[in-house]
Amino acid sequence: MTIRIAMWSGPRNLSTAMMRSWENRPDCEVVDEPFYAYYLNKTRADHPFFDEILAAQSSDYMTVAKELSETPVSSKLQYQKHMTHHMLPGCEMNWCRDIRHCFLIRDPAEVVNSYTNSMGQCSAEDIGIERQYELYEQISRISDQQIPVLDGNDVLKDPQTMIPALCEALNVPFYEQMLSWPPGRRDSDGVWAPHWYHSVEASTGFAPYQEKELNLTGAQIDVVEQCRPFYLKLREKRISG
Repeated sequence: MTIRIAMWSGPRNLSTAMMRSWENRPDCEVVDEPFYAYYLNKTRADHPFFDEILAAQSSDYMTVAKELSETPVSSKLQYQKHMTHHMLPGCEMNWCRDIRHCFLIRDPAEVVNSYTNSMGQCSAEDIGIERQYELYEQISRISDQQIPVLDGNDVLKDPQTMIPALCEALNVPFYEQMLSWPPGRRDSDGVWAPHWYHSVEASTGFAPYQEKELNLTGAQIDVVEQCRPFYLKLREKRISG
């Protein structure tokens, strides 16, 4: 029987590199942001490849939810990469009761900086950190799980410790192949990859951590301060290896 793992992240947060890590296992297939079309169809947000995303994915929420929770999978593991801002308030979440969950977090100052560099602007809703905390609380109740939280910077500082620790927390075996992978694009990548995935396509593993000097505007700092309390609440729960 397939073990389904859902990783809940915001954008610009090591989420695609983490997907590469799991896809490089010999026993795992991956699903890239399956609710993206649903989110765009509902919000009409101005995102790159808007039309292509709507054409590539179902925008019906329950159709996608049923596929992620019930459709048979041939591999031993299925890794689902989710963006928390795609899960709009009021979404029915009972479909994820029997899925194993994990949350990937990153300091909101770094997220805001990176997101603005890619999109030109950034609101708190764009990066989903408050929504991430809400989903952590909700999914914890629904699934009755002690859900592991992973800080992306902890992974970059010590992937050899943190990736095995995540596997242990999820009760799945660790494979050394999760620490490196071939460069290039994957068939499993979403159609939005040409805009977002340049760095990960060139990567062959988790890049070494480098502390960045950020020069944020007043508007960006306002977004950071709005998100920081929710990031800190999740960070208190993070696994430390």
